[in-house]
Amino acid sequence: MTDQAETPFVRYSVDGAVATLTLDSPHNRNALSRKLVTELFDGLARAEADDAVRVILLRSADRVFCSGADLSEAATTSMEEGARAIVELQRRIVAAEKPVVVRLDGPVRAGGTGIVAAADVAIASEDAHFALTEVKLGVTPAVISLTVLPRLNDRAAALTCLGGEKFSAAEAAAYGLVTEAVPADQVDARVEAVCASLATGHPQGLRETKKLLNRALLADIDARGEELAQLSARLFGTDEAREAMMAFLTRGK
Repeated sequence: MTDQAETPFVRYSVDGAVATLTLDSPHNRNALSRKLVTELFDGLARAEADDAVRVILLRSADRVFCSGADLSEAATTSMEEGARAIVELQRRIVAAEKPVVVRLDGPVRAGGTGIVAAADVAIASEDAHFALTEVKLGVTPAVISLTVLPRLNDRAAALTCLGGEKFSAAEAAAYGLVTEAVPADQVDARVEAVCASLATGHPQGLRETKKLLNRALLADIDARGEELAQLSARLFGTDEAREAMMAFLTRGK
C-alpha cells in the first residue's frame, strides 16, 4: 500500500513555457488539506522562480477539480488556520507575476471555486459543474468571497450564494466565474491554445499587466482576508452549522 505521506498530492511538470500543477489527491477529491495546500504553495513558487516559465496551469488528475476545505483535519487544525490557508492560496494566485490558467473537467466546490476565481483564465469543460452550498450548511462563502464575488455579476452572486444549487459550466461562463465553457472533446486544444497565446507575452509585460488587472482584488484580499477567515471559523463552530452539516451529510440515508 502506498503511504499517502510520501505520495505527492500535487505533481509538477514543465513543457516549454508552461508549468503544470496537477492536483492528485483522489482519496478526498482534492480537498484542501495542509499537505495539498503546502505543495501548491511550493509549486507556485517553483514556477515563479523559473525564468523559462511564462504560464502556470492548474488542473486535476481526475474529473473532480477540488471539493473544498478538508473538514477531516478539523480535529487537529483550527478552522481559522484552514481558512487563512485558503485566503493565502487565493492571494498567491492573484499576486503571481505570471498568468495562472485553470482547467476544469468536472465538479468544483467551495474552496475550489476560490481557486478558479483567483486565476486569470478559467477554461471549463461543459461537463464541469459548480455549487456554493455554504448557505445550506449554516455558513457563508466567506473567504472565497474575496475572489468569487468580484467575478460574478450581482444577480448571479445572489442566485448562486443564496440558492446553493448546482450550476453548469455554461452558466458559470455567463455569470463571469469562468472564461469559457467548451465541449469536453475540445478542452485539450483550447487550454493548449490559451496557454500558447499567453506564453507569447514578454515577462515584464505579463508581470505589470497582472499587477494592473489585479490591483484592487489584491488590496481587498489584504484588507479583509483576516476578518473573513475569522468569520468563517466562527460560523463553522456554531451549533447551528454543526446540525446543518450533519443533516446535509446524512440526507437520504
